[in-house]
Amino acid sequence: MPRYDYRCRACGATFEMSRPMAEASAPAACPDGHDDTVKLLSTVAVTGGATATPPSGGGCCGGGCCG
Repeated sequence: MPRYDYRCRACGATFEMSRPMAEASAPAACPDGHDDTVKLLSTVAVTGGATATPPSGGGCCGGGCCG
């Protein structure tokens, strides 16, 4: 289940909440009980998987003659 970051506008607390993607934009109350919160944008870390192999050869043409 994805985790979303929120900030309370009333007290300034930042907190995380795990919830289904279908409820991502639903309101979230802060742990102190305030309802005026905003969902924060966060970066996604992707680990594992395939790595890109740099092209072989030189120059901007992938090893061919650019001239």
